[in-house]
Amino acid sequence: MKYVAVTGGVISGLGKGITASSIARIFKARGVAVTPLKIDPYLNVDAGTMNPYQHGEVFVLDDGTEVDLDLGNYERFLGESLAGNHNITTGKVYRSVIEKERRGDYLGNTVQIIPHITGEVKRMIREVGETSGAEVTVIEVGGTVGDIESMPFLEALRELRQEVGKREDMAFVHTTLVPVVGAVGEAKTKPTQHSVRELRSLGIDPDMIVARSTLPISTEIKQKISLFCGIRQENVISVPDMACIYDLPVHLENEGVGDRLMQILNLPPRPADLTNWKAFTERYHQASGEVRIGVVGKYAELKDSYLSHSEAFHHTQGHLGVNVKVVWFDAEDLVKSTPLADQLDRVDAILIPGGYGRRGIDGKMLAIRKARESGTPLLGVCLGFQLAAVEFARNVLGLADANSTEFDPGTKNPVVDLLREQGRVKDLGGTQHLGSEKVVLTEGTLVSRIYGRKDIRERHRHRYEINREYLPKFEEKGLHVSGVAPDGRVEAFEMPTHPFFIGVQYHPEFLSRPEAPHPLYVGLVKAAMERRGGGTPAP
Repeated sequence: MKYVAVTGGVISGLGKGITASSIARIFKARGVAVTPLKIDPYLNVDAGTMNPYQHGEVFVLDDGTEVDLDLGNYERFLGESLAGNHNITTGKVYRSVIEKERRGDYLGNTVQIIPHITGEVKRMIREVGETSGAEVTVIEVGGTVGDIESMPFLEALRELRQEVGKREDMAFVHTTLVPVVGAVGEAKTKPTQHSVRELRSLGIDPDMIVARSTLPISTEIKQKISLFCGIRQENVISVPDMACIYDLPVHLENEGVGDRLMQILNLPPRPADLTNWKAFTERYHQASGEVRIGVVGKYAELKDSYLSHSEAFHHTQGHLGVNVKVVWFDAEDLVKSTPLADQLDRVDAILIPGGYGRRGIDGKMLAIRKARESGTPLLGVCLGFQLAAVEFARNVLGLADANSTEFDPGTKNPVVDLLREQGRVKDLGGTQHLGSEKVVLTEGTLVSRIYGRKDIRERHRHRYEINREYLPKFEEKGLHVSGVAPDGRVEAFEMPTHPFFIGVQYHPEFLSRPEAPHPLYVGLVKAAMERRGGGTPAP
């Protein structure tokens, strides 16, 4: 087993996750079996309880594990599904060590950061590589070098490099910032020098530096970084800001990163095949025309809260060759401003994403009603699906007090209610339905035609479901069930009289990939193009 550890310095947000994803992709392009791993130094056991404003979206894996959004990037770049052990957190590590101590596994020894915590980290890292059968494990270390939270993980990686036996079995890639300052745009290397010095003080010598900057750095700057940081000049990689994150694997390949990492790890040279990836990025950049998709969310101020939705539209743009412009609407503001709500009339389709809690639901239902009455294509996901049922019950069935028991536990018409079937037990004291599950689609429906098959598997993250007692009334008035779970839970519905009015309980955004965009997003954008008139530029 060989390892590539990707660390970061100077500031956060430099793109370590995209760098790690791209490195994994160019290994895969060479036919090297590769698996990714994300280390998050926070004390939370997983990302499930985190506020989206603080940490972005919670990404859900097939096995139901709630993880950091970077694992979504790994899956998208590799086109593969991962498991919960691909995300290590401080909470997981300490919980495991404490449980072992309580069982007496340490035979009365004093339990310490070294060797017990670092040993557990190394065990978890090795387990991922061994269970996946990979030849190379790409490890991303969250945070920046110098953070107190990251210290045990960096020490574990230092120990791991020593234990793997050969220097060629582990490589360190350090991502740093090279800021461009002053009127003449001078690139400054001092932050990189300090960051590398900090990393070396921990006993780690980087093999490669990924120099992030707004513009490409010059040969002179590469020479300076090479001299002061003790890195071979060809291993100083310039990564300027890019128009699309999916350009990075090709850029790194053109910079020779794949060949150099193969040399550092003493792997036999192999040619890289990025043909399909390049075709996707070319279609993406050559897209013509435009459709406008309105996304009505309660966390619209932080776009990372809906990262997988945004990426699904990028995938669709690269598939259909039409520019997909996402127009963000804050759900709370929609009910406060009539001019803002009127702007919904100018979009070509509407997406209502998921979420928890009462805040913003009136704005989401306002958007749903506008879409239903105007014939604007609409896709409701999870909470968006549930609110579409509530809106339909109120304004079509005439049940003015219809609601979800999440928002009104005493409602006389609980159109949406708590799960009937037990979900996975959570530490929060409630239950959630999490992970991948089979969904059976109704033949002849729009949803089944979009997928092109009857049986599908999709990922879930929810606590409430459509109350099946109301299904006859829905069917009578034109809202038809088009997909169900094995236990009978409603998974999808649609309005046959509407051009595109679809709601799904599951989260299709988690399964969209650059080379395989999710059918529902392709279907929504196609419906938007038809409404716009073939994708012609919007006014």
